Amino acid sequence: MLEVVTMKEIDAIFAVTDALGVHREQLVIPLGPGSPGRVRTLPNGKLEITVDAARPIEEWVRELPALIAAARGA
Repeated sequence: MLEVVTMKEIDAIFAVTDALGVHREQLVIPLGPGSPGRVRTLPNGKLEITVDAARPIEEWVRELPALIAAARGA
């Protein structure tokens, strides 16, 4: 189980968000993972992406585009 979010996880998230055209300054990535992982829109409009602690990052980021779309209300 993931205990701390490292650059490996952050880089995997950036690969997805960059491809979606989401600017990195619009992201908040807590350094502590959650279970389950989630994406939510903060009151300031930024996206908070909490990495899933129980699943491998390579598996979890495949769902990230859908989670971002849902958080944006798309």
